[in-house]
Amino acid sequence: MYAARVLVVDDSPTMRQFIIFALKRLPNLQIDEAGDGVAALKQLSSQKYDLLLTDINMPMMDGLKLVGLIRNDHHYEKLPIIVITTEGSDVTRERALQAGADEFVTKPLQTARLIEVVRGVLDPEIRSQ
Repeated sequence: MYAARVLVVDDSPTMRQFIIFALKRLPNLQIDEAGDGVAALKQLSSQKYDLLLTDINMPMMDGLKLVGLIRNDHHYEKLPIIVITTEGSDVTRERALQAGADEFVTKPLQTARLIEVVRGVLDPEIRSQ
């Protein structure tokens, strides 16, 4: 059975572990992590991913810049991206979606909501149910 590869990008090790713990409730996921956008780009250059979850506020390269760079790379222009952030304003949400994010989830994270969004992105047929 195919295991979807997921990359979790957040500068907080605690938040990365929380997201990974939540995602492990879903079957057939192989989960990697990166501490910032630069590290994520390095991993993307050597590994194919089926989903990327990223924070916005990070050192070195923020999540919106990361999303924009990914969307301009023909290898990853269709990679599903979920932005996870403490910034829940409509302006921030609109900026993330305009940059190319597929979904936007605010912190504090609710495990059930995160799983619902990830399922919907990885399996679009779930969305239509």
